[in-house]
Amino acid sequence: MVAFYASVEQRDHPLRCGRPLPVGGSAARGVVATTSNEARKFGIHSVMASITPKRKCPDLIFVPPRFDVYKSVSRQFHKIFAEYMPLIEPLSLDETYLDVTENLKGMNSAADIALEIRAKINAMTGLNASAGNSYNKLLKRLE
Repeated sequence: MVAFYASVEQRDHPLRCGRPLPVGGSAARGVVATTSNEARKFGIHSVMASITPKRKCPDLIFVPPRFDVYKSVSRQFHKIFAEYMPLIEPLSLDETYLDVTENLKGMNSAADIALEIRAKINAMTGLNASAGNSYNKLLKRLE
């Protein structure tokens, strides 16, 4: 998923759209879990100490994570994955490997499967997903 936690926060709170938005602990010893694309333009990224984004962009909106909501959204797109293939390997709430070799829809193209899944995720959740394909997981990670 694209900037998953931040995208969920922007979807659920439209006034946050288009604004630099780190998600994570905002206390002095907190850590950024993820950021919106707008925050990334300021050099703000995940696993950054929470005090640093405030120095880079005073207008940002620091949002505490809502993992219960992220888990719920993750379950939604995993249900979509299950419509297409039996072999699903989740890596995190927002990243999953799918073996499309033998899919339940009888589709011949991994690219077509990805396009269809991405469209369904967007229609169901209002979020954008990215997708890529390769012959194995190692090569996909290296892309």
